[in-house]
Amino acid sequence: MYEKLMVSVSGVRGRVGDGLTPAVISKFAAGFGAWALKAGASRTIVVGRDSRLSGPMFHRATIAALESVGCDVLDVGLAPTPTIQLAVEDAHAAGGLAITASHNPIEWNALKFIGASGLFLDAEEGAAMRAVVESEITYATWDRLGDVTQDTKAIERHISRVLSLPFIQVGRIRERAFRIALDCANGAGGAILPQLLERLGCRVTGVNLETDGRFKRPPEPVAPNLGELERLVLSTGADVGLATDPDVDRLALVSDAGKAIGEDWTLALAARLALRYRPGPVVANLSTSRIVDDVAKEAGTTVIRAPVGEVNVALRMRKEGAAIGGEGNGGVILSELHLGRDAPVGVAMLLQMLVEDGEPLSKVLARYPQYRIVKDKLDRPNAPLDTVYSSLRATFADAVVDTQDGLRLSWDDRWVHVRPSGTEPIVRVIAEALTDDEARDLVARSRVPLDALR
Repeated sequence: MYEKLMVSVSGVRGRVGDGLTPAVISKFAAGFGAWALKAGASRTIVVGRDSRLSGPMFHRATIAALESVGCDVLDVGLAPTPTIQLAVEDAHAAGGLAITASHNPIEWNALKFIGASGLFLDAEEGAAMRAVVESEITYATWDRLGDVTQDTKAIERHISRVLSLPFIQVGRIRERAFRIALDCANGAGGAILPQLLERLGCRVTGVNLETDGRFKRPPEPVAPNLGELERLVLSTGADVGLATDPDVDRLALVSDAGKAIGEDWTLALAARLALRYRPGPVVANLSTSRIVDDVAKEAGTTVIRAPVGEVNVALRMRKEGAAIGGEGNGGVILSELHLGRDAPVGVAMLLQMLVEDGEPLSKVLARYPQYRIVKDKLDRPNAPLDTVYSSLRATFADAVVDTQDGLRLSWDDRWVHVRPSGTEPIVRVIAEALTDDEARDLVARSRVPLDALR
């Protein structure tokens, strides 16, 4: 029934009208609501969406489905995913549903499942929830239907919590009066980042700030998609360029030199600040740059690796007592705020770091090794990847092996990670080394057994 969908622990996503329909969204939303009612004391489910054109339709279907199983809905409307997660915590809700396909192209949408903790569902919770979806859902009678309440202050609360962090010195940042170039990809970032930057005294010039969901650039904030922002930084003399994806859990940067530096730097720079104030390790996923290890070593701590996926990193952070964590896709997770990727907190931490360092971002970057990371992807083969992993382990017999998530092979100065995506029907091959040629060679050699399966 769901063969055209990507169904994972924490969500269901697909192409609108080609697998993903209001009926499918309603089924999963009702199942989630029924599961959440059994699992917790609260009847409240928080619902929000990004700016995608299909968002309002799926938003209405989601709310109706939740009401139909007896859930009370707290509707935050158009909002970033981290705002929705924080709203779940603030309301002590039974869970939350974020209607967003994050960085996927415009024809995609998704339903992300948030537990009562504000984290995305883990494997055990996801299995239990899907069992309810696949069973006969019990719907409420007329006298047990849920109610809907609008929450218009969720974004305001999110901003206030970021600015209330003890090491974010709002007065010093305001005095600096940063020039900022901003690109929100026509997503939900336009509903929060201009307000946050105004509160921080920044002078903002923006592109793609309209929250209309008509993406004028590919929504993933990777360097090849940020040419317009690079030009804007140079033409306005901006101190930094900031780019987000449509649901605002990822942040990418363009330096004052007008160069998109790669989203892997975002976590490293945030960690550089956090580790000045908070002890503990850094948790990063297996596809995150070694630059994070360099920053952690500089601060006298270590990096602990976790499988790709926000919930995997968040759970490991909680277990290890990590000060900060995140992913190499521009996702920053600050334990002190909440255990979710959060671009707004990444913005505030970057500006605080620049204030403390007193020099341009380009000079900060120049102090560190300039690793080269190459990211490739190909259609997922219709065959298990075990033979691929075995072949690669034989080819790279001298590598340190990590099998937490696909296969990661590492050396002192380079690594390669091969894994099936959880959000798209593809296999990702990511490599990093000190030169482009070395990284590309690792990707090319890793693709050989994959191409043989196609």
